[in-house]
Amino acid sequence: MLPTNISALRVIFSDPQVAAVGLTLQAALGQGADTRAYDVPSSGTAGGAFYGAGTSGTARIVVDERRGVIVGATFTGTDVADWLQAATITMVSETPVELLWQAVPVFPTRSEIWLKLLERREAGLAGAAPQFPPSARPLDAQPSRPRRGQEPLATAQR
Repeated sequence: MLPTNISALRVIFSDPQVAAVGLTLQAALGQGADTRAYDVPSSGTAGGAFYGAGTSGTARIVVDERRGVIVGATFTGTDVADWLQAATITMVSETPVELLWQAVPVFPTRSEIWLKLLERREAGLAGAAPQFPPSARPLDAQPSRPRRGQEPLATAQR
């Protein structure tokens, strides 16, 4: 049975591309879910250098923190539509975010974006401010805030 919060994949084939699947942060919050968004620059991987240094764009996952699963993903940037399949598989299978640490991306590829998103989530849960290069802009101006009482994830748990 498919999760009820999965919506159709959406891609705008422009330059830069806009690609999304699942819920936006606002939609998830509107449903009363305990969700947070985590943003990283879509060019923030070694593989991103193949598309040019500082290529603009943002990758975002929306995580239902109560259930520990991704409920939405949005990507902007050069050729980001290819990331939708991995996001969709993760959401449809309701793979726990912590289990995604076991899916090590190949280096240097743009698939490292998933590692960057997991690292951003871990930093966000620990209360760290997002780190963006000057040329990157998050999808919204509000950084995600850690929940009260949330403990940092231990590296050994990965």
